[in-house]
Amino acid sequence: MTIKKPGLVMVFTGDGKGKTTAAVGQAMRALGHGYRVYMIHFMKGRDYGEFLAASSIPNLTIVKAGRDSFVNRDDPDPVDVDLARDGFLQAEKAVVSGDYDLVVLDEINVAVDYGLIKENELLDLIKKKPENVSIILTGRCASPEVVKAADMVSEVLAIKHHYEKGAECCKGIEY
Repeated sequence: MTIKKPGLVMVFTGDGKGKTTAAVGQAMRALGHGYRVYMIHFMKGRDYGEFLAASSIPNLTIVKAGRDSFVNRDDPDPVDVDLARDGFLQAEKAVVSGDYDLVVLDEINVAVDYGLIKENELLDLIKKKPENVSIILTGRCASPEVVKAADMVSEVLAIKHHYEKGAECCKGIEY
């Protein structure tokens, strides 16, 4: 059966919680229709729930391109730069390989905003993606140029968050 794929560029951005969750949901929807999905998480090295669940999901490849620590925006550690750069090369291969129908670049907008990945490289990747491959770009601070290049942009707005009451990072909710 031939699957007609639209090859969209989708962006989930904003200061609210739920951008990665939206991307994972979109990936699950694609997987349910037999799509092959590649998901790479920039600036994240922790065992997030989606990593733990991924081993039992056919057609899903999930990769970490970060470590379990915060990146210093003003002075990123060279290891964070190297992990992001290596992750971007892996993502680029996945996009152009023909092996995947959907490629999720989780937190790529933040990696660009922090200078770990150059904006022009991301824009070039968007331009050279095959027309039948969809990509999702998540993270705060999507640049105006990335927004312009996208077919769909959703902004997740923070109205209230449990951290404001002093809540700790919660397994199964934040990761």
